Amino acid sequence: MSELSGFNGVALSGSSDDDLTARLAAFVRHREAFSPNTWRQLLSVMRSCWRWSQENRRSFLPMSPADLQDYLFHLQATGRATSTIAVHAALIAMLHRNAGLVPPTVSPDVVRARKKINRTAVVSGERTGQAVPFCRPDLNRLDAVWNNSPRLQHLRDLAFMHVAYGTLLRMSEISRLRVRDISRAADGRILLDVGWTKTILQSGGIVKALSARSSERLMAWINAAGLAGEPDAVIFCPVHRSNKVTAVSGVPMSAPCLEDIWRRARRQAGAGTPLKTNKGRYSSWSGHSARVGAAQDMARKGISIAQIMQEGTWTQTQTVMRYIRRVDAHNGAMVGLMEDEDWQY
Repeated sequence: MSELSGFNGVALSGSSDDDLTARLAAFVRHREAFSPNTWRQLLSVMRSCWRWSQENRRSFLPMSPADLQDYLFHLQATGRATSTIAVHAALIAMLHRNAGLVPPTVSPDVVRARKKINRTAVVSGERTGQAVPFCRPDLNRLDAVWNNSPRLQHLRDLAFMHVAYGTLLRMSEISRLRVRDISRAADGRILLDVGWTKTILQSGGIVKALSARSSERLMAWINAAGLAGEPDAVIFCPVHRSNKVTAVSGVPMSAPCLEDIWRRARRQAGAGTPLKTNKGRYSSWSGHSARVGAAQDMARKGISIAQIMQEGTWTQTQTVMRYIRRVDAHNGAMVGLMEDEDWQY
């Protein structure tokens, strides 16, 4: 929408509706109501849908159910995963609602089209991708190699791994932690005042506790980097190739830099061979790996689904069940029944 700078150049379908323009302008003004990632996704989907609408002479806003069906089928034909198609449909609906329009996703035709897309994908063998799990043994291997390393990068990366695995925080949530967010429990272990997460927005915030070993690794990095007296500094900051933190930073590291931490860890752990990918993704450890691995480790220990969800701040049971589906497969009721040698009818 060229007249609304917040929408980065995507334009309305020639609409002269002043009320619609005003509602969209209000939507842009209140974009802080949504997470930055949601807003980026919305802009990306809008650009994609706008280009398709222009190329095929379709209406963009409002979008008719027939046009939305064709757009979703277009995404499927170009190889998009069903999860990606679902995101496009949801964000197009979100745009319509905030523009005061009826979302085309409520149409029975669109509902059937989405069911058809999902069924076709599943029958043809599509499976939802999953980050390569980073589990407790992986952390132990890295700890043995990087602990007491003379290189600051190793100390930082190891501390990052400990925090990621021990808290199940998302990569962006870890990146914004600051030195002032650290406090100590009565036994000396570290408490992290996270404030808020993707799924938990409340004034009281949330607090994550680290184990004794993870607390030691985090403080080893902070002391070596000279961050202990810098309360406003982000905990995980860049390290110069001269093996120094050249400047105290209050700006979180970028997502690509944080992903590099995972790639270095994978190589260090001796797992340099890329795994079979899912649509080009998940060939190595990545930002979600610690969350997946920690959830699987908790399931192996018999920790309840409710507790796992609380630790990872998940709001949907099916997300956790997808992560632990292979771990929990042999704990099913029928396996227990079939292997109960003492059972008699």
